[in-house]
Amino acid sequence: MNRRKMPSICSIAKRGAIIGLSAALAMPGLPATAWAQPVGLPSMGAASAAELSPMLERSLGQAIMAQGRRDPTYVDDPELSQYLTTMGRKLASFAPGAVPEVEMFGVRDPEINAFAMPGGYIGVNTGLIVSSASESELAAVLAHEIGHVVQRHIARGMTQQSQNGMLMLASLAGALLAALAGGGGNLAMGVAAFGQAAAINRQLGFSRDAEREADRAGFQMLTKAGYDAQGMSQMFSRLMNASRLNEGAGGGSWASTHPLSIERMSDVQNRVRSLPASNHVDSDDFWYVRAKMRVVQGRDAVSLRSAAQQLQDEAQALSGVRRSAAYYGLALQAFQRNNLAEAERNLGLASADGRSSAQLSKLAVDVALARKDYPRALELAQAATRRWPDQRALGIVYAQALQSIGRHADAQEYLRAKIKQWGSDEPSLYQMLAQSEERTGKPVAARRDLARFYVMTGAFAAAESQLQQARGMSTDFYEQSQIDVQIKEVKDKLAEERQLLERFKSG
Repeated sequence: MNRRKMPSICSIAKRGAIIGLSAALAMPGLPATAWAQPVGLPSMGAASAAELSPMLERSLGQAIMAQGRRDPTYVDDPELSQYLTTMGRKLASFAPGAVPEVEMFGVRDPEINAFAMPGGYIGVNTGLIVSSASESELAAVLAHEIGHVVQRHIARGMTQQSQNGMLMLASLAGALLAALAGGGGNLAMGVAAFGQAAAINRQLGFSRDAEREADRAGFQMLTKAGYDAQGMSQMFSRLMNASRLNEGAGGGSWASTHPLSIERMSDVQNRVRSLPASNHVDSDDFWYVRAKMRVVQGRDAVSLRSAAQQLQDEAQALSGVRRSAAYYGLALQAFQRNNLAEAERNLGLASADGRSSAQLSKLAVDVALARKDYPRALELAQAATRRWPDQRALGIVYAQALQSIGRHADAQEYLRAKIKQWGSDEPSLYQMLAQSEERTGKPVAARRDLARFYVMTGAFAAAESQLQQARGMSTDFYEQSQIDVQIKEVKDKLAEERQLLERFKSG
């Protein structure tokens, strides 16, 4: 898929404000993509004169995501984000129609659920990943969600809603505006915005026709992308059974927001029967990511013990990559407890049959860094990045290893190369580059690059502050002029975001 190059600081996608200059987290950012406006899209009626065009929908999605990324349930993990988004874009490339560039993100929640938001953003609960018995089952749910995006069910549903629906949108826009007005981040406001967006999604209540359209579009994507079509039938059957067992218990599971019916099940099963048997083999990445999410979604001692027991059972009962992934999960859990000896022991068991993976290598580097064995960490990271050069988590930890050993000039060279390759998806690269520039006596460059990080993560006030500092430190007229342009771009972007949200708030 073609990607836009980032010509200046403000060709980066818009984000909401984030507090703190040195503690901000890395968050993937994607360029906005415009696609054809369907004929006959209904207006938003008396509540708003604005038509929710695809470009406007994408901008709204970006603004919501800027707040959602500060929700404590958001999973800020490059391995998960890269795996899900790679799968999502592979599926979307076979969509029956134009589709925005989808971005998948993880949500720390044991419920079996996934949800689409405006602009091609799709949240995936850790519970869905952990409960999937195969990669094709997970892909089936993601394909269905992409089907809703392709058919523009979310945008159409939002524009066709009653006055109550428009009031929800106005409330959401007001929350986002309040966060922007605060300059820094307001975590509680971020959580509210994310929850309101999910509430709007639930309120839409897709019609039976919309669900069938999403099923058929998803089925087409699933099979053309090479996944096993049985995955959709098996996942739908599991979700239907779970829905029946939990009937009356409440909650926001996928089956409750996408009601399954015998008719839909029969349609999918008939389509599966018409196809030849699939030869799809689940990727190793699926099993390692699944094991990791089993650990990540644990929030308390009880759930963590349960995860450990499940992983122990799988390690004893299974073989091959699934056994390795179970030991990897146990190693990760031990690492999180700072039990480095146990983490290393389980990593050894995960690699006992000579098996290797990017996930195992990344965790080995993390353990070495935690032990402050920086030469060993660098050696492991170098080997891993040579073997898996496209794995962003490994690239990030390699740069960390260079920094830890004091090789900041090398770190800068490496990070600049990766920024050209991944810059719009990995804001943390700019943050790390700024750290190394500061250490090597480049304070102006450090603040300009930290400003880029803040723009990518939506902290416009922090970005402007960094740029003003950089301008005051510079004695070069040409450089000062460049910084002046960047300051204007930041102010313009902030004004655009406010104008967008005011449209929804005022209706």
